Amino acid sequence: MSTAEERAAIEAGLDPARMPKHVAIIMDGNGRWATGKGLPRLAGHAQGYSVARRMVEVAAGFGVQVLTLYTFSSENWNRPQEEVEGIMRMIAQAARAELESMLEEGVRITVSGHLDEVPRDVREELQRDIDATRDNERIILNLALNYGGRTEILDAVRRIAALTARAELAPEEIDEELFGKFLYSPQLPDPDLLIRTAGELRVSNFLLWQIAYAEIWVTDVLWPDFSREDFVRAIADYQKRVRKFGKTEEQVL
Repeated sequence: MSTAEERAAIEAGLDPARMPKHVAIIMDGNGRWATGKGLPRLAGHAQGYSVARRMVEVAAGFGVQVLTLYTFSSENWNRPQEEVEGIMRMIAQAARAELESMLEEGVRITVSGHLDEVPRDVREELQRDIDATRDNERIILNLALNYGGRTEILDAVRRIAALTARAELAPEEIDEELFGKFLYSPQLPDPDLLIRTAGELRVSNFLLWQIAYAEIWVTDVLWPDFSREDFVRAIADYQKRVRKFGKTEEQVL
């Protein structure tokens, strides 16, 4: 963490030494926000994109190392075609428009999910961003795109099963550490903090393996209204918690 990031955290009332390394966010409420204002649902997604862009800056400014955003789930293909096509256009446009600023701000882009199944223009724009930013080190922006937690686990199981069938891997060699290497983004640490907006109390098939010990923070604020102050509140609440990982409170304090 840089001196500027430490200063920003302290000024916000946060402890720089207890900043979560990885924050994951379920960005919920775009459609409800738009409907409540008498706007088409895509207007909510557009506003949600603006907030997501701002949160990358906020997280990086506090020294968060990884920010994973639930951008589009594998179940979201079931939404109305017009909405799905609009979201895909928005993702492609954002990937194209934000590349220069991502390079300037030291943001590395990664994607978790089946990128091969999204429209070609979206895939090409994102792959360009991934390639261009791979050496950036300030913060990793991981986009969970066409992502499903159960599918990720099944994909890992299939790959491991194929290795065991060819006698390239013995069953007794399979443990949590090895299994994690077969997930979509094994280079990323597990999330320390999971934020969900719009008040929903479920994890929606998001990072099911990785959030086993994540602290969960839920707010009624809809994603398009989510602010820097809300992010600070989430971090502050996280820093009040005792992360025991199965131990007693006395053992970890």
